[in-house]
Amino acid sequence: MILTSANTLETKEIIEYKGLVTGESLIGSNIYKDLFSGVRDVVAGRTSQYEDELQKARNIALKSMEEKAESLGANAIIGLKISYDNLGGTMGNTILVTAYGTAVKAE
Repeated sequence: MILTSANTLETKEIIEYKGLVTGESLIGSNIYKDLFSGVRDVVAGRTSQYEDELQKARNIALKSMEEKAESLGANAIIGLKISYDNLGGTMGNTILVTAYGTAVKAE
């Protein structure tokens, strides 16, 4: 599966547009308790556990999006965007990671 943030595929011709595909993943509020329970996880001013959790959530969202594209018969996703939203409120500090783009079939 080709993934690109560009709206075209430079080396391939798009044969068919299959439509919008999305993938989502949530990081629960317990990550904040785990992160701030001690400073042992802070490396060079960056919180490595938090970055690892964000990476996992991003990978889950991308994989979900790819599976949806494959089910439509696509072999590429163009216009890829990833967004991060803090849901806050009654759900606590939950972060929603959303990946979305246009599924296409390319030659």
